[in-house]
Amino acid sequence: MSKYDFIVIGAGSAGAPLAARLSEDPNKTVLLIEAGPDYPDSEEFPQDLLNASHMSGAVPGHPNNWGYTANLTPELPYSVPRGKILGGSSSLNGCYFIRGTRADFDRWVEAGNTEWSYEKVLPYYIKLENDLNFGDTEIHNSKGPVPIYREIENPYGISKAFYQACKDLGFSYEEDKNADGEPGYGPVPLNAVDGMRINTGLAYINHNRDRKNLFVSGNTFVRKIEFNDKKATGVEVERNGEIEIIHGDQIVLSAGAFNTPHLLMLSGIGPSEELTAVGIDTIHHLPGVGKKFSDHPDIQMSYKPNQVPGPDEQRDNLQVVLNFTSEGSEHPGDLEIMPMFKPFGESMLGASGSKFKGITDILRRPNQTLKSMKGISKKRFLQQAMHQGDMMVAIGVQYSKGRGNITITSKDPHVYPKVDYHYLENEYDLSRLREAMRTTIKLLTSDAFKPYFKKLTEIDQATLNDDEKLNAWLRSHLATAIHASGSAKMGPSDNPEAVVDQYGRVHGMEGLWVADTSIFPMVPSRGPAATAIMVGERIAEFIKQSAMDKAGVN
Repeated sequence: MSKYDFIVIGAGSAGAPLAARLSEDPNKTVLLIEAGPDYPDSEEFPQDLLNASHMSGAVPGHPNNWGYTANLTPELPYSVPRGKILGGSSSLNGCYFIRGTRADFDRWVEAGNTEWSYEKVLPYYIKLENDLNFGDTEIHNSKGPVPIYREIENPYGISKAFYQACKDLGFSYEEDKNADGEPGYGPVPLNAVDGMRINTGLAYINHNRDRKNLFVSGNTFVRKIEFNDKKATGVEVERNGEIEIIHGDQIVLSAGAFNTPHLLMLSGIGPSEELTAVGIDTIHHLPGVGKKFSDHPDIQMSYKPNQVPGPDEQRDNLQVVLNFTSEGSEHPGDLEIMPMFKPFGESMLGASGSKFKGITDILRRPNQTLKSMKGISKKRFLQQAMHQGDMMVAIGVQYSKGRGNITITSKDPHVYPKVDYHYLENEYDLSRLREAMRTTIKLLTSDAFKPYFKKLTEIDQATLNDDEKLNAWLRSHLATAIHASGSAKMGPSDNPEAVVDQYGRVHGMEGLWVADTSIFPMVPSRGPAATAIMVGERIAEFIKQSAMDKAGVN
């Protein structure tokens, strides 16, 4: 086809639902472009990526992982996984599927985005889900494309112990994490059914392959966006070993919080001084591209278990979570504690036929291991390898003051940009992470958790008792929740940090939209997976309405 009505770049958490919704109009042609492979037959989808009991796709070196290199701190390089396959990062993640809170969207509105109030986004959260626990209610739906399930009736033994420990410490029970209640402990909603991860490619695209106006181009690498003056006219891509131009009337970037700002900059949209420095002509100066993104600083605390959950209790790697408010915080639910149900090695490399052997595996495959470890702190990797048989608890600061930057370093589209998180550079974030750590210790060492907890394996009591020692430990053991958001923020045009307006249209450009986590004014205080899909649904409606307005249709 010579020209499409809509070209959507990225078949991930937001891009797949957006393309599916745009293709509901049979008179509009939609091309969905994905850098990774497309799997029209769901049965051919890689089995390790369908298995919700582990996250092997997030391991450095996996063929469906972009494997971005980032600096969490100046001293701590890290490899940040991003999905490179139909479904994008929804094909790699932990299946955690909790909506943003009312307080999150209040902050979005305060940033000048009145179309994103809690009341206005709730219908799109409801629209996308098939809630297998609550069915059709005022806040839930049983007919949407994404199945959501919580283990409420028969939680694992370790979940029961965690529940009791939380109750004994005075936290409240929160049965439905998607009901906008007070933060507490409760079951994690998962986009997984019977241990199978349901990514957005399966949920939105493969069910609509019969639409003659929906086209999917896998293994297609987008180099940049083409323009006529400031009107987007198409994309330059590499596929089948050739570079070509694909023309489109409307271009939608849904490439994620790292790839989207990178593609904008490669196309001449971004901070002009940075573009000039690498030899790119500026089409439109937007200083906010790639700037001040937010994420959730994360610690993975390991412990030696008295007993490891058996195979029947490892179908899901996540099942229960505690959200609570730190002392003196104005942000409800700004801390999170979540136990895992597999030892570290199995949760990350538990794919069929892929058992992690720690140091032994490194020695047996040094070249492969070193290649996949590019950009990772070798010290931190070895720390984790030494404790690959231990159990883990994920601890996160859900509202962080730290902000990161993405800086283009080359006009070559295959050269990744520089990513700096600037984590833990302020006492606010450090104090909250310390509080979360110490609360976790209270839970693990409680009477309720005694059947499962034996001892801590990476930290001693002297370090826990001393703020400065604990700060140093946190900086050396830091991770990220991989929830990067806000690298192309939405906001009014008079906000120098804003890249798009609240409808997703890139400021100063025509025919160019963004719909993914990069437009969030700030990361939600829950994981962004559900919100990314909601954004795809909502921006699709805005684009449809814009097309109707342009055509003079009421």
